[in-house]
Amino acid sequence: MLPSLLVIDDFLKDPWAARRAALGLDYDPARQHGNFPGLNSSAPLDTDAIDAAVSRLLGLSLGSQRGTQHGHCRLTPRGARGRSGVHIDPAAYSGILYLSRPEDCARPEAGGTDFFRHKRTGLEAVPQDPARIAASGYSDINALVEDVVNKDTTLPAKWERTLRVPARFNRLLLFSPWQFHNAAPGFGRTAEDSRLVMLLFFGPKA
Repeated sequence: MLPSLLVIDDFLKDPWAARRAALGLDYDPARQHGNFPGLNSSAPLDTDAIDAAVSRLLGLSLGSQRGTQHGHCRLTPRGARGRSGVHIDPAAYSGILYLSRPEDCARPEAGGTDFFRHKRTGLEAVPQDPARIAASGYSDINALVEDVVNKDTTLPAKWERTLRVPARFNRLLLFSPWQFHNAAPGFGRTAEDSRLVMLLFFGPKA
C-alpha cells in the first residue's frame, strides 16, 4: 500500500536550476481555466528524472496521469483566490515540489499544503472500500464525492484542518490524492517571492 503522506526534503540535486526553469515558463492569465488560485504554467517542465526517482522510492512504475497538468508549475501570490477549495486529485498519486526561495518559505505567512477532516461525515479521505463507502451513508463513490467534496468545497466551516505541511525550498510532498486537501494561502507579490510549486499527478506508466 502506498503511504498516505510522505515528505522528502532536499529532493533535487540542483533545485535552483529547477526554480529558474519554472520561472522561465509562460504564465498567461488568458490561458487559466482551472478552479485553482494563482497561475499555472502553459507548459510543463521535464519530469522524467522526478518520475524515475519517485518510482524507485515507491517501488512502482509511475509517469504522468493522463489528462492532468503533471509537471506544470503554479505561481500563487498573496490574495489569489480560486473557484474551489478543499478537493481531491484525479490521479493515482499526487505530489508537490516546493520551489519558493528559502527566505520566502520562512515568512510567517508562507503557506504549504493543508489536509482536512469533513466535519459532518468525519472523513479525512474518500474511502476506496465499498464497505466503508456504505458505512459512510453513500451508495457509491460518486455519490460521496458529489455530496462531500463538490458540495462543500468552498465552505470552510464544513472542514477542520488536521495538518499543514509547511512550504520548504526543495521539499517534495507525496500523498494519496483521495485525501481532502488544499493549497495553503499564497504569499508574495511578484514572481520572485510568490508561492511557486511544481504540480505532480502520477499514474501507472504505460
